[in-house]
Amino acid sequence: MMAPVFVSHGSPTLVFDDVPARDFLRRLGTSMPRPKAVVVASAHWETRLPAVSAMAVNETIHDFGGFPDILYQQQYNAPGDPALAARVAGLLTDAGLPATLDAGRGLDHGAWVPLMLAWPEADVPVLQVSLQTHLGPAHHLRLGRALAELAKEDVLVIGSGSFTHDLRSVAWRGPNEAPDWVTEFADWANAALAEGRLDDLLNYRTLAPSAARNHPTEEHFLPLFVALGAGGTAATPLHQSLTFSVLRMDAYAFAA
Repeated sequence: MMAPVFVSHGSPTLVFDDVPARDFLRRLGTSMPRPKAVVVASAHWETRLPAVSAMAVNETIHDFGGFPDILYQQQYNAPGDPALAARVAGLLTDAGLPATLDAGRGLDHGAWVPLMLAWPEADVPVLQVSLQTHLGPAHHLRLGRALAELAKEDVLVIGSGSFTHDLRSVAWRGPNEAPDWVTEFADWANAALAEGRLDDLLNYRTLAPSAARNHPTEEHFLPLFVALGAGGTAATPLHQSLTFSVLRMDAYAFAA
């Protein structure tokens, strides 16, 4: 069984930043059995209806701006798996979530940044599943549950987002100290996960302190629900750290 995981992918510069989250992701690939394939639900692919990438060989999408040139030179051309993509689309459709295949979609940085650190050889097949941010947490829990069978087939489901994600407050330089509103939200979410308070998590927008400030838009928190749905409510913390003062980099594994 490949327990689904949620990771915080942070800034695209994570591949070079000397921070604990980078070290954690480097260890992640060697701390678990090698997956047959990886299915990533990334915060950076949003569509109206579910879609699954189905390239034979993935292209690298540099979906950001204003960063050093070296970031645009990075390539993570991992193989795809069109047959698995068709199976994933079928699982979603069977669950009442009709999905389409996208044979032209490569890997955005929500996928290739953590994967480049975990499996730098780019030799594990990878595909992505899109988010429908306008449909909220319950939809993404359902989407994750539709993928639960993959864990039995040695396929790793990864939700890639950010535990907190207020880019307006990012401190690129200076002391890496979290303001209270970041810590209070992260503490609440960690407690809710530890205690299996699924209903509270689904309603985090109204129950968690400073939820809208930590997530002005929801796309970076929704991958957590995909991983949770695919694995189950038994949450195992894998990592906790902070970058740029307001980006919590917490990661979890989920089991039934």
